[in-house]
Formats: sequence, C-alpha cells, structure tokens
Amino acid sequence: MKSPEGVLMNFAALIAIRVGHQVSAGRRHGPGIIQTKSTPTDMVTEWDTRGEQIIHSILSKERPDDGLWGEEGSRSTGTSGITWVVDPIDGTTNFMYGIPAFAISIAACDDRGPVAGAVYVPPSRELFVAARGQGAWLKGRRLTCNDADSLDQALVATGFSYASSHRHTQIVRLTHIVPQIRDIRRIGSAAIDLCYVAAGRLDAYFEDHLQPWDYMAGMLIAQESGALCTNFTGGRPNLGNIATEPDDLGQILAAGPQRHRQLGSFFNPDSTALSAN
Repeated sequence: MKSPEGVLMNFAALIAIRVGHQVSAGRRHGPGIIQTKSTPTDMVTEWDTRGEQIIHSILSKERPDDGLWGEEGSRSTGTSGITWVVDPIDGTTNFMYGIPAFAISIAACDDRGPVAGAVYVPPSRELFVAARGQGAWLKGRRLTCNDADSLDQALVATGFSYASSHRHTQIVRLTHIVPQIRDIRRIGSAAIDLCYVAAGRLDAYFEDHLQPWDYMAGMLIAQESGALCTNFTGGRPNLGNIATEPDDLGQILAAGPQRHRQLGSFFNPDSTALSAN
C-alpha cells in the first residue's frame, strides 16, 4: 500500500518481524534475566527490554520526528503527530515458559487512535497487519471476523489480571458467561486474541485491566476485519494519553456486531454478571 496509512503499516510490519526474529533467536538460549514489575507474576525478561531497544533504535534512525510509547519504559514526544505504541513481547509469561503464543505488537497512532498496526507471532511466523480504512490482512488474505447468530456457538477468549485482587470479579463474570457459549479460551496474549477474532479463529474476546500497548495494534486489526471494539459499556476503549500513563486501565470487548450486542449484556453494570456476591 502506498497511502500514508499503508506506508506506516508496512513499516510497522518490518519492525515487528525484525524484533520477532531477534527475540526468537534469543529465546533458544533461554528467557535470560527475569525481573518483576507491578506484581510478583508480572514478569519482564531481558528480551522484552532488548526488543524495545531495537524498536527505539530503528525509529530514532528512520522516523526521528515520531514519538514512542513502549511497555518497557520508552517515552518520547514527537513533532510529526504520530506516536508508536509498542509491546516488544506480548505474552511474556508464555515466552518465559516456552509456550508458543507470544507476539510483537507495533501500532502507529495519531490523536484518533491507531492508524496502522502489525502483530507478528514468531512461533507460527504469522504477520497480521492493518491500516485505517484499508482492511486487515494475513498472508495476502483480507480478514473478515465471524458474526454468527447463535451465542451458544461462540468461542470466546479472555485473560486475567496480574493482580489477584481483580481476579475474583473476573472469575465470577466467567461463571455467568461460560454456560451461555460454546467454550472459553485463555491464550495469554491480548494481541493474538484480537488478531484471532479478526481471522475468525475466535468469535469474541474480552478482557479488562489492560494497557494500550497490549491492544492498540490488535484492536485496529480486529476493527478493520469488521469487529466492534469497545469498552465494557460500549464506549471507546481507553487510548491513553500518549507518552504518559493512561488514566485508567483498558477494557476491550471485540466481536462481530451481533456477537458484540449479545455479549454486551453480561457487562451491564446492573447485571449480576459483574457482581461478586
């Protein structure tokens, strides 16, 4: 694509693939030094840090006027109106344990949200890409999300917070949802979950207590496949304040329009689906 959005998409793809090759090569020798962040189960490996350093180096050279907002602490405010929101390894726990479900998530954003995005999954060598208004793609195939009528046939993915204090509400919510659907999946990467919605491998995905770098690229890919992506009350997902911390942690409900409408009832604040009692 030669449009401005397409140029950004292609650049995001090149970065994602390069970082993916680097971290995959590093993982063959083990996860490296492991530290913790917000909780004892919120881990970061040396390859998370190195991956973000690679991204910073590429952007500094190729697009010095752009901003950067990375999970591992990179913060810069550019002058171009574009800020790159990146997660060098989404699914760090999977990466650490050698589970083949982690991704590199790269999104170019303006003040309206993601303009272009790429999610590269090194274990499967799959590259998901999207540009605003121009569709979502995998291996040259344009992606279209599922949107079947019957909720009881829906395969739905979710995830859980690193903070144990949030998990009780999340589990209670699941007890109301699981009997109404086909089954639940917990892959461990928001970026992959959203791409799988786009590709029709999942019918829906929801999660809360996310950061924008977890879902910015994947959200655009899902949206460009025809999925609705909102917070739990149907509003715009939290896009954060670029180059600063967001005011609140993000919620995502992603599904085709009919599925989204059906699942949305479980997130009504007046519903027992959100009650911990």
